[in-house]
Amino acid sequence: MEMKETPDAVLPELDDEAQGHIRTTFQDEIVPKLQRLDARLGMLACGFAGEKYRNWVLQFKSVGSDFEIVDFEYDEDADDMDLDV
Repeated sequence: MEMKETPDAVLPELDDEAQGHIRTTFQDEIVPKLQRLDARLGMLACGFAGEKYRNWVLQFKSVGSDFEIVDFEYDEDADDMDLDV
């Protein structure tokens, strides 16, 4: 993860390796839960991929019977959601 400087602040940015890790973990661990819940679209905190990603949120959508990550966003107030219902 690298930091990107802007005039007002330094914003974190996910590198390709970090995004790949989150995408793999999302497919392996989260997609089956979303399928059981009949989810279609939403946003989830990325804490499921490890503590250093807990302030990242991903936006996902369903594509047929699968899911894809549409975008990542940094959120200092991100909070995990328990999908084991």
